[in-house]
Amino acid sequence: MTTKRCEGCPERLGARHAHNARFCSGRCRMAAHRAARRQADPVPSAMTRRRQWVRRTESKVPLSVVGPKVRPASSTDPETWASYSAVNRSTAGAGTGFVLSAMDRLVCIDLDHALLEGELRTWARRIVDRLPPTYIEISPSGTGLHIWGLGTVGQGRRIRRGESAVEVYDRGRYITVTREPFESAPSTLADLTRVIDDLL
Repeated sequence: MTTKRCEGCPERLGARHAHNARFCSGRCRMAAHRAARRQADPVPSAMTRRRQWVRRTESKVPLSVVGPKVRPASSTDPETWASYSAVNRSTAGAGTGFVLSAMDRLVCIDLDHALLEGELRTWARRIVDRLPPTYIEISPSGTGLHIWGLGTVGQGRRIRRGESAVEVYDRGRYITVTREPFESAPSTLADLTRVIDDLL
């Protein structure tokens, strides 16, 4: 008879455990649950470890969950920003957002209306194909892309050329976060300086 072992440690599962037990203790079960959540969460750790998170309404108004009451958040007031775990514990609003700040090099390239019926439009494909491996999300509308990476922009920029609608920000702005990666985007952030320079 094969000895069954805990999926979280080398401990043997014996008579004191249920016949379908997978873990020897609640501690191992919780550790496995946390590891699975970390693995399932595609948001890069360079973002999740920062206290630059807000909740948001359906109409994209940023909400602060700092303190006892939910109130409007400001993309320029760090006192209204919370940790990643705090915004994920909260049920306020309709989702989460990340605040871009001059305190770091995080940047977001926002491609509006990049997807048509789930397919990348030609102008957006030209941009995406030039990117180094970096985290890309589908926007809440399902038609845009948020490309996350490292770089410096200073003043936010909106670029419209023909069909393309591109916005680039690195501070004073919050961007919605959906946790819906585009294609096989990695959970890492690449330096987007060259791509940004080409866009601007």
